Formats: sequence, structure tokens, C-alpha cells
Amino acid sequence: MEPPKQKHTDKTLLIKGLKRLALSIPVIILSAYLIRLAVINKENLPMYIFTIPGIICMILAIYLIFIGIRTVMRSIF
Repeated sequence: MEPPKQKHTDKTLLIKGLKRLALSIPVIILSAYLIRLAVINKENLPMYIFTIPGIICMILAIYLIFIGIRTVMRSIF
């Protein structure tokens, strides 16, 4: 009876997932900054100019985090 073969971590897939997670950090900071600028300028027109890109960046950051975590988990298991 031979021992069960263990799967090892796919390092290229792991690096790809970690790059996506690292890319999400600046996008999180950018989205928080843009939304904060929109809150500061409530009475002016720039509120609408900063709110929409801030929300788009926030959605992109959440997407990158989930894709990055999924890729890392796929590389490990």
C-alpha cells in the first residue's frame, strides 16, 4: 500500500493571488480618500465628482480582495 500523495502549494498561483491582494491596498486607500473628499465638500459640486469614483474604487477593492483570497486558497488546496 503506497502512501497518499500530498498536494503541494502552487507557488506561481500563490504569488498571483498575493499580487492581487497587494494591489487592493492602494485602491482601498484611494477610495477612502475620495469618499472623504466628497463628505468634506457637501455643499459644492465636487461632492458628486468625488463620490462616484470613490464608490467605483471601493467596489474594485472589494472585488480584488475576494479574487485574491480565492486565488490564494486555490493555490493552497
